[in-house]
Amino acid sequence: MTRYTGRCACGAVTATISGEAVTVRQCWCRQCQQIAAGSPTTNAMFATDDLAIAGELATTAYTAASGNTLTQSFCAACGTPVMGQSSARPQFRTIRLGFLDAPNDLAPQVAIWIEDAPAWAMIDPALERFPRQPPPPVAKS
Repeated sequence: MTRYTGRCACGAVTATISGEAVTVRQCWCRQCQQIAAGSPTTNAMFATDDLAIAGELATTAYTAASGNTLTQSFCAACGTPVMGQSSARPQFRTIRLGFLDAPNDLAPQVAIWIEDAPAWAMIDPALERFPRQPPPPVAKS
């Protein structure tokens, strides 16, 4: 059963997601601020096995501040950010909410790497917060 669908700006990359999000996070690390033009990225984390992607993805990988290798995937044609994947959590993929067709029920639950947030950042006080890398999420059954 398809729970979510997604597509890039040009339609060359599409996705179907069959499972529920494990967590939804805003990430304020410097790398995410670069991807999001100064704001945090907002990402829904899904089990890798629940995700099917079609189309050509380009990737870039780097060592994140956490020490893990982070691989960012984006549409090779239009550059729309699609997902990230941490070497520490191969069982999950973090899908960018902007890539999803209807992410409205995926409100952020957590703000992470808030020590990297600029002084002007407005972080919802209701969100659980972590100064840096949070503990790994537990997949929902």
